[in-house]
Amino acid sequence: MTDSARRSTIYFDPQLHAALRIKAAHTHRTVSEIVNEAVRSSLAEDQEDLAAFQDRVAEPTMSYEALLDDLRAHGKI
Repeated sequence: MTDSARRSTIYFDPQLHAALRIKAAHTHRTVSEIVNEAVRSSLAEDQEDLAAFQDRVAEPTMSYEALLDDLRAHGKI
């Protein structure tokens, strides 16, 4: 743990906690390291999702009704 690390109390489901402890033992890492990695991964995924939304913000939109009309007009439904 680094000097700048912050302590927090997290309550895990007992089975999830057991799985984390086993994984930590098998990978020679701490539960904190595994949880930190999972949180970083989740936040990075959120950042990628937000970037994808931003990339598509200029795309034209179509209402659900218009989509159905278009599908019907093209014989898809």
